[in-house]
Amino acid sequence: MKSLLLATATALALPVAAQAQALPDAQRSGITANVDGRGTALAATAKAIWDLSEVGYQEVQSSNLLQAELKKAGFTVTAGSAGMPTAFVASFKNGKGPVIAILAEYDALPGTAQTASPERQPIAGKAAGHACGHNLFGAASVTAAAAIKDWMIANKVAGELRVYGTPAEEGGSGKVYMVRAGLFDDVDATIHWHPGDSNGVSVGKSQANISGKFRFKGLSAHASGAPDKGRSALDGVEVMNVAVNFLREHIPMTTRIHYVVTNGGEAPNVVPDFAESYYYVRHTDPAIVRSVMERVKKAAEGAAIATGTSYEWEATGGVYSMLGNDTLAAVMHRNLQSVGAPKWTAEETRWAATIQKTLPTQKPIESAATVGPIWRGDGGGSTDVSDISWVSPTVGLGVATWVPGTPAHSWQAVAASGAPIGAKGGVVAAKTIALTAAELFRSPQVLADAKAELLRLRGPDFKYEAMLGSRKPALDYRKPTPAGTVSE
Repeated sequence: MKSLLLATATALALPVAAQAQALPDAQRSGITANVDGRGTALAATAKAIWDLSEVGYQEVQSSNLLQAELKKAGFTVTAGSAGMPTAFVASFKNGKGPVIAILAEYDALPGTAQTASPERQPIAGKAAGHACGHNLFGAASVTAAAAIKDWMIANKVAGELRVYGTPAEEGGSGKVYMVRAGLFDDVDATIHWHPGDSNGVSVGKSQANISGKFRFKGLSAHASGAPDKGRSALDGVEVMNVAVNFLREHIPMTTRIHYVVTNGGEAPNVVPDFAESYYYVRHTDPAIVRSVMERVKKAAEGAAIATGTSYEWEATGGVYSMLGNDTLAAVMHRNLQSVGAPKWTAEETRWAATIQKTLPTQKPIESAATVGPIWRGDGGGSTDVSDISWVSPTVGLGVATWVPGTPAHSWQAVAASGAPIGAKGGVVAAKTIALTAAELFRSPQVLADAKAELLRLRGPDFKYEAMLGSRKPALDYRKPTPAGTVSE
């Protein structure tokens, strides 16, 4: 597969794209006023999903809530897309024209439950929290879609608007199965956003990854009375981990490998016959990810031989790296500038100052009130939006829903995602998405240029092949694997 380093270099040499057709002032004002009028509902929906905090492929109530909002707004909703019960595609058709897609996410992260307080306050008995702000992501995207639909009707704009409800972004790769099923093949442009600690449009690279579980099978025995009769599955996991840690010296420098032990046995005096580890391999080049993961599998194979155990490997997630689109980014950046950054009240600023004291990186709070230039760097994280970007021209932005300096997947991100500043950022995102989509519906040449840019970047020989291969969605990836379920 072509390295994204080459793709980025190619992007810089692209010809100047056509300008999007600007909306009349009255239409722009109408769209933003529509979103403002839905701001209270946006905040309520985001808070309801925040309260639910359902993890990947278990977001039944969160998905149903967004589907209900879209049906109420006049969309036709098809649930259970691509073999995922909590996925959906909502559509509004107004004659023949471009197809514009908006993405919505709504899964939470395990082990991050936190109140909306600016001080550390875990929620007893709660297993997950919205440490990546997907409650805001889904609510704002649905709000934007409702505003665009109203604008299309009022101005007799032809085309189809879709909202893709995409579960399990956090490691479950829900969008990959939708891409693999061809659900984006006819989409002229895909728009997304993400909560963050700053405001800006991005064409930067994310990390491609493959993630999954190594399950070792051994033989139980009394750990003191008959240890020679046992074969420890946990030994297999630990020997594999040692081998992988030695491997780090001999892989491309910017590769990331991380893991946790998800099952290490039940009691110290019993030789465990089952153990499991959960691994990620990341790099901006998908080809390197594939190569390194094959070497990690060899480490597992060697560990099994060394410990007299056996193992199975299940890929539960896998995504490409982001393929940025400068043509679409220019349109979105201009609209974000016109909308402007979120504006916090004095009370909200004091809340932010309190939480800022707990952050590992100190950034000026005022930076949340500015819009930055188009970002072109490399990101440390991964997203299944990336797979869409290789089959449909895709553009996204980040909006300051968190206090500047807040890392994703932190308790501080959970708190802000449930607080008023989170919802305010969601309104900015919804306005920007709505204005961007409206301009694209009126700008066929921009859509054509965006598609031409995509085809140039991915190359003439590109054929989409999911990093996950042909497996079915890993609907149980957030559930523990019981001992005894590994094949003999």
